[in-house]
Amino acid sequence: MPILDQHTFDFFSRSPDQTRRIGARLGHGLEKGDLVCLQGDLGAGKTTFVQGMASGWGSLDGVTSPTFVLVNEYRRPDGAFLFHLDACRLESAPEAEELDIDMMVGEGALVVEWPERVESALPKEELWIVMEHVAEEQRRIQFTARGERYDHMLERLQHAMFGVA
Repeated sequence: MPILDQHTFDFFSRSPDQTRRIGARLGHGLEKGDLVCLQGDLGAGKTTFVQGMASGWGSLDGVTSPTFVLVNEYRRPDGAFLFHLDACRLESAPEAEELDIDMMVGEGALVVEWPERVESALPKEELWIVMEHVAEEQRRIQFTARGERYDHMLERLQHAMFGVA
């Protein structure tokens, strides 16, 4: 686990199952108002990671890529929502604003794939994750906390993954 600075660390996932488990550990700690941005090319493992996040968060719903519907909603038994936005097909931040990102963050947790396409429409504090295809089943995952709330989220994730913070 290379720690690049106090806000960033890298992890190399060796399989889709490991990527899902890391996502589940992150999802377990998600709270209303949290924003997680997943940047990475096609095939980088973003949807696999979100499957784990939704599972760890307690979703009753199966996870699929929202590429064609733009936003999927996953619900928990307590009525809470995890919103999953795929910004790949959006052309601009104003298009994203029309989707009411503020409502999604206010009413639940939000995961955004392809966040770089709509970054100016997103809150400035978030957990930014860059996923990179390294080999057939290996992915480099870089976690960067932007804001104090996300520094704490990153500490909890490191503790869940490695037993240290």
